[in-house]
Amino acid sequence: MPHVITQACCGDASCVYACPVNCIHPTPDEPDFGTAEMLYVDPSTCVDCGACVSACPVGAIKPGHRLPETQERFAQINADHYGEPVDAVRFPVNQRWRLPMAPVDKPAALRRSPDPLEIAIVGSGPAAMYAADELLKHRQARVTVYERLSQPYGLARFGVAPDHLATRQVMDLFDRIARHPRLEILLGVQVGRDVTLDQLRVGHHAVLWAGGAPTDRPLALEGMGLPGTQSATSVVGWYNGHPDFASAGPDLSTERVVVIGNGNVALDVARILTADPERLAVTSVDLTALAALRASSVREVVVAARRGPEHAAFTLPELVGLADGTARVWVDPEELASLDPPAGSGTLSIEASEKIALLHEISRRERPAEPHIRLTFGLTPEAVLGTSRATGLRLRRGDGSTVQLDAGLVLSAIGYHGVPVPGLPFDEASGTVSNDGGRVLAGDGAPLPGMYVTGWAKRGPTGFIGTNKTDSQETVEALLADAQSGLLDTPTRAVFAR
Repeated sequence: MPHVITQACCGDASCVYACPVNCIHPTPDEPDFGTAEMLYVDPSTCVDCGACVSACPVGAIKPGHRLPETQERFAQINADHYGEPVDAVRFPVNQRWRLPMAPVDKPAALRRSPDPLEIAIVGSGPAAMYAADELLKHRQARVTVYERLSQPYGLARFGVAPDHLATRQVMDLFDRIARHPRLEILLGVQVGRDVTLDQLRVGHHAVLWAGGAPTDRPLALEGMGLPGTQSATSVVGWYNGHPDFASAGPDLSTERVVVIGNGNVALDVARILTADPERLAVTSVDLTALAALRASSVREVVVAARRGPEHAAFTLPELVGLADGTARVWVDPEELASLDPPAGSGTLSIEASEKIALLHEISRRERPAEPHIRLTFGLTPEAVLGTSRATGLRLRRGDGSTVQLDAGLVLSAIGYHGVPVPGLPFDEASGTVSNDGGRVLAGDGAPLPGMYVTGWAKRGPTGFIGTNKTDSQETVEALLADAQSGLLDTPTRAVFAR
């Protein structure tokens, strides 16, 4: 019986390299790896050896015969990824018959690199920890991580929903990396306050910026900014105990909440606001947030998407988790039928087709008990209603008609965004540090010596936790190539004293 990858998948790709028969795709060298919603086991090639199980950092891979009822759907989802008819572009006919892939071991030493090679990493989220792991494969590397918060691991700790217990297990991997004798993590050290970027640069051979995308994309909408409106990311920080959002608790005295946007963050927030607080009590949810959720008056969370279900921003695994888990979720069947893609409108991806099929399945269920989540589509927000505080939201349908939803809380969930870093070139449109393959670029387009970037600050807020692994590998390869070529300046003085 083949193994199956489930919704806990973080895209880490460790399983890809562990598999002796190359049955897990897309691989990091395939074009759709960066956009895939999860990885998939080819059931016709899997030899049921279990090597991928031990490699997975979040426990996402299970034998097909041991899937819990809430994850049985994933056996078919994995198989559908390799099903007929085969898309000649995304799934070549010979894909299943490639030679087995084995891990490629990095050399134990860099022949022409400084020894020791002193590297600073700013930030301690997934991109930073994967970069540290790559660097520490080389005996010369000495890594110091500078983290402004009192706890490490960034969005792995403060961005993953507390009830996603399997996904949060990736922190166990980061704990193992953190115990490496040539790695030091300095907590409570903020670059720009406690130490300057220039000090880091003269005190190390190289500096790797992994500061992420720490703010939300602003929603330019009339009425946003009234009391009773805020970003979904602030709510995520609040229920996860992020110190920056300790005072960002939403007003839960309203019966209806509207979330604008329908990515995974939107579904996470909707699920937490409608969850049984006693189920959350056994998770890592912040205790102050838990008390507020126990006293909540919320009976419905409407997740409003501007486009149709074929363009849903949430991933298929996230929707499966809603449909087959403990969440109460509903879709209006009449609304969904009116928004189905017209015949001949183009070929949908496998993931989009699976999402639409599952949404129709959900729409055939009875409307669930309150509190519940309602997924809506084809509604463009026009204005938050209210004068002294939010009282509702006006939205426009595709036919030009409008609908008004009464709501005492309106949350925007349209994505994260990077912030400028003093001393580094910044692309405001993408919210990233200007770079070429991880090498930071100066204003004239030339690489800034000894300065590198990885993670969301490098590519923008896309992908999943594990996407940062391949992203950081690329940056580290660039850094090490420069070290081998003698392009890194020698540190001139100590950087930071506690």
